[in-house]
Amino acid sequence: MTNNIVILGSINVDRILHIAQLPQPGETIKMTQLDLAAGGKGANQAVAAARSGAATTFIGAVGTDAEGRMMHEQLVANGINVDHVAQVADMVTGQAYILLQAGGQNSIIINAGANALVSPALVAQSEAVFEQADFVITQFETPVAAALAAFDSARDHGVTTILNPAPASDQPQDDLLRLTDVIAPNETESARLTGIKITDAASLTASAAYFHQRGVKAVIITLGEQGSFLSYAGQEQRVPAFRVDAVDTTAAGDTFIGAMVSQLRPDLSNLVAAMTYASKASALTVQKLGAFPSIPTEKAIQSFGQSAQQR
Repeated sequence: MTNNIVILGSINVDRILHIAQLPQPGETIKMTQLDLAAGGKGANQAVAAARSGAATTFIGAVGTDAEGRMMHEQLVANGINVDHVAQVADMVTGQAYILLQAGGQNSIIINAGANALVSPALVAQSEAVFEQADFVITQFETPVAAALAAFDSARDHGVTTILNPAPASDQPQDDLLRLTDVIAPNETESARLTGIKITDAASLTASAAYFHQRGVKAVIITLGEQGSFLSYAGQEQRVPAFRVDAVDTTAAGDTFIGAMVSQLRPDLSNLVAAMTYASKASALTVQKLGAFPSIPTEKAIQSFGQSAQQR
């Protein structure tokens, strides 16, 4: 069965600045390399889903600049339905400046550009796509008002909703959480939302309880090299990561989300299997530079799974 996924989210052009380490206040440093790549959390997740075989529709916005045209072409090249990607005149396409350290860790600075214009009105214009969807996914790189509208529509059509609350927010999101079936933050994002720092099993349980109390059915917290944590239907489980040497962690979390949902059943009955598949996808992603260029295909993930070792 092929999952039909609708993603409301961001579209960015990534500028990757290679540096030895982050500069100190007042310090000037040299970059060793500059790369340009297609990205944006929403777009990354859409590509990850499409490359793992999902029928993927995108709702978002780009400028009418050259970068907007490039991103439009990149999405089309990955088999993504872009009928609901608005092209906004006199607005730059979203930009992300990625400070990539020698050890593979990154820090990211974002200029929202056209992403800030993703609105409930755009969601309303895209109403028909929710009728055929199995899942609707969104993040926090586009306005929350649009996310609420998308999840409202999803609920009206009995569609499973998945929230990746990134970038991290410390603002209460109870209205959105009430409409969320699955939430998938990393440990930092979870702490910002819940106020609970994740340090051990007890803090993971407490964090999951926070989300469950607000109506979320399934809580997935990604933990980097430590794998991921699942709380669902009264049960908790850890899914280990896979052993690889990381080159660039850009898009690793987005790959996890998109790959997981490509395999997930709408009734959530195979969550652990889908998370394991997603862990393999992320392990492949961190071994290459950039966002779109690093996201693996279903064939690559299946081949990797035959020899991969979990931590």
